[in-house]
Amino acid sequence: MARAYSEIAFTPAVRAFQTRMGSRRNYAALDHAAERGDTLGASEAEFIAERDGFYQASVGENGWPYVQFRGGPAGFLRLLDQRTIGYADFRGNVQYISAGNIEADGRVSLILMDYAQRRRLKIWGRARLVDEADDPALIARLEDGNYRARVERAVLISVEAFDWNCPQHITPRFTEAEIAERTRLLDAELAPLQQQLARSRSTAPGGREAAAAAPEGQGEPGHLAVLGSGPLALVVAGVRQLTPRVRAYELRSPDGADLPAIGAGAHIDVPLRLSNRGEETRRYSISSNPARRDAYEIAVLREEGGSGGSVAIHAGWRLGLQLRCKPPGNDFALHDDQRPAVLIAGGIGITPIKAMALQLQARQSPFTLHYAGRSVREMAYRDRLERQFGARLTTYASDRGQRLDVQKLFSEAPPEALFYVCGPARLLDAVRDGAAATGVAANRLRFERFHVPARPDDLPLQVTLRGSGRTIDVAAGQSILDAVHAAGIAAAAGCRTGSCGTCAVKVLAGTPDHRDSALSEGDRERAGLMCICVSRARSAALTLDL
Repeated sequence: MARAYSEIAFTPAVRAFQTRMGSRRNYAALDHAAERGDTLGASEAEFIAERDGFYQASVGENGWPYVQFRGGPAGFLRLLDQRTIGYADFRGNVQYISAGNIEADGRVSLILMDYAQRRRLKIWGRARLVDEADDPALIARLEDGNYRARVERAVLISVEAFDWNCPQHITPRFTEAEIAERTRLLDAELAPLQQQLARSRSTAPGGREAAAAAPEGQGEPGHLAVLGSGPLALVVAGVRQLTPRVRAYELRSPDGADLPAIGAGAHIDVPLRLSNRGEETRRYSISSNPARRDAYEIAVLREEGGSGGSVAIHAGWRLGLQLRCKPPGNDFALHDDQRPAVLIAGGIGITPIKAMALQLQARQSPFTLHYAGRSVREMAYRDRLERQFGARLTTYASDRGQRLDVQKLFSEAPPEALFYVCGPARLLDAVRDGAAATGVAANRLRFERFHVPARPDDLPLQVTLRGSGRTIDVAAGQSILDAVHAAGIAAAAGCRTGSCGTCAVKVLAGTPDHRDSALSEGDRERAGLMCICVSRARSAALTLDL
C-alpha cells in the first residue's frame, strides 16, 4: 500500500471506523509514505498483460455502483504508459450502463484476478470514452487482430492508485489451458515411472510389482501411503507451481491443529521414498511466514542431476499424502535485536530469506533484501516479494544482464548490519571474499548452504562398513552418504550440507577430512565421529561403524 491508496480508500468515514476498531495506527504511516503508488511498474505490467478478464466498477448518477466483468484474449487490457491503461469496447447487449456511467462520472475501480496463483491487483482510475472516429490510431492499438467484431469505442483509464491484495481466501481456480499445461508436465514425469513399473513387473517373481518400485508416495492403487515415522503428523494440503522447476508444498496438521511455533530460518526434514533405496529424508527451509501456525510451506527445486530427492517429491507428492516428520529445527536463526539486516539470496536460497524478511518486517526492523537468479522466470516468489517489500527488495536476473555487486553491497551497508546469505557455493564464496575485501568482520556473516559441491581435487575412496561387512567404492564426485545409500545400506541423513550432524558415524580406521560445521572438536577427536554427507578422507580408505 502507498500514499495514493490511502488518499482514495481511507475516507473520513473509513478512518473513523478504523479508529473505533483500533486499526487506525496500522495504516497511519501510509499518509506520509515516500512512494505515492500511482505509477505502474514492471510487475504490474507483466500481470496486466497476462489477464484475460477483470471486474470493473463504475458509479451511476444515483450513487449506486455497477460492477461488470470484461473478458477477452489475454492482454486485451493494454498498458499504454505507466499511468494509462485501456481496452477496446465492442458492441454488447446495448444497455450501455458502464459507458453511460463513465461519461457522467469517470471514476472506476478494477480488480484483476489470477486465481491459479492467488494474486489480485486493484486499480483506481478515471476513465474516459474515445470514439473510433476521433482516434482511429488508438483503436488500432487496442483491438485484437484475431477478433473481428467492430470496436465501438476505446476506454482509457488514467491510473490514480493501485494496490496488491493479500492472497488469503482466494480459492485457486485454473483455466483449461493451465490444466492442460500441468497435465502435460505430470504426464512427462509419469512416463518414466510407468516404464520403470513395467520393467519391475516383467522381472519380479511371478510378474508381481516389487514394493520398492512403487512410485513415490504410493502403495496400492488408489491408496496414499504414510511416509516417515517421526512424531509430527503432517499432510500435503496444497501444491503450487512457482516456476517451471520449483513447486511449493503446503503442509498442515491432519486434524487442523496449530503446528509447532517456528522462527525465520527454520527447516524441516521431510520423508520421501526413492524406488531403489527405500525411505530417506531431505531438509528444506520453511519459506512461509513464521507467524503462521496453520501451515508450513516449503519450495522444492527439481534437480535432475541431484541425489534424487527433489525428483521423487515432484513425481510423488500429491494432495492428501500423509507425512510423519521430526519437529522443525533452526540452524539459521535471526538476531533478536534491532541491528539492521542485509538479506542475500541466490536461486532457491530465497526460501529461508523470504521468511526472514517477513519476520523483520513484522517487528519493524530495518533490512534490505537482495535476490539473484538466472532468469526472472526462474526466480521463485519474485512477484510476491516485490509486492510485499517494495523498495527494500532488489532483484538481479542474469538473463537481463543484472549482477549483484557484493563489494558495493558491503560498502553501502550500515556499519552494524548483519548479513544473512543462502544460495549456491559461488554466491557464498563471493560474499566471503567481498567481506574480506571491505573489512567486514566474519562474525557479522551468517550462511546457510543448500548444496555442497565436490572439490576438484577429491579422489576416489574405498570405504569398509564394519557393521554390514561391505566394502564400497566412492567416486570422486560422490559423497560417502550417497555411495552408502546407492549400495542399499540404510544410513541416517538430514541436511546433507554438514550442518546438522544427523549422518555422523564413528571412524574405526583411516583419517577423515572433516568438512562439516556441526561436530565439535570433541566429537571429532574424542568420539571419533565424522559427517559422511560432506566429509571425505585424507587416507585412501576408511572403515566406518556402519
